[in-house]
Amino acid sequence: MQGGFAFDLCARNALLEEKGLKAPKPVKTGTTIAGLVFKNGVVLGADTRATEDTIVADKNCSKIHYLASNIYCCGAGTAADTENVTMLTSSQIELHRLNTGRKARVGMACRVLKQYLFQYQGYISAALVLGGVDITGPHLYSIYPHGSTDTLPYVTMGSGSLAAMAVFEAHYHPDMEEEDAKLLVRNAIAAGVFNDLGSGTNIDLCVITADKTDYLRPFDEANVKGERQGDYSYKRGTTAVLHERVVPIPFEVTDEQVRQLGEERMET
Repeated sequence: MQGGFAFDLCARNALLEEKGLKAPKPVKTGTTIAGLVFKNGVVLGADTRATEDTIVADKNCSKIHYLASNIYCCGAGTAADTENVTMLTSSQIELHRLNTGRKARVGMACRVLKQYLFQYQGYISAALVLGGVDITGPHLYSIYPHGSTDTLPYVTMGSGSLAAMAVFEAHYHPDMEEEDAKLLVRNAIAAGVFNDLGSGTNIDLCVITADKTDYLRPFDEANVKGERQGDYSYKRGTTAVLHERVVPIPFEVTDEQVRQLGEERMET
């Protein structure tokens, strides 16, 4: 087997384009998801806008998915892919819990997700922020569609991730208190909401500690729709009519058509 790069598919694609076949366009997705590790656990956050090209398909979409009682996952990318991947992983984690009789570790969930995504080489559009607390403490992972992972004290993903990361870089510090961590994640998601057209509406949070899990939906309504200030309705006659012309439509009905119509009515 010879090594190196092969450009056979590039030549094939060029030939298909010459014959009139248009190449598929890349799909633009929009989301802001984030998470950070605080003193006693993990806080995950996400916006609630689901887009379909330039259309807002859902204003209150849930992007924080359940994996286990101590593990949750935020999803960015194609909504169907993130929903399906997290659902399959949740079933695997539950089977593991039933077989072993103990809660799964966050690293195990990360391994299941990254191996599944790597198997499809990025064709599953699911960028994930995985967080949870197990017997070894709080953990936070970012998982990319190709299967690569990072473990960091705070992460952001999605089209609004740069704005959210700017807030984290400015205000994060280790061993934060829970309320401070919730407020910081809220501000990071809000930065994505107001600086990214693909993110919007509400802010959801999920706080995971060793004792309990709080799914706060919604935690805050960042983008509240304002009330219309003026009355934009106009009364009839406000706009002047310069001229008017009535064009009659020529329509003739023959005796045969009248007879056929009468027969059809009698039959019905």
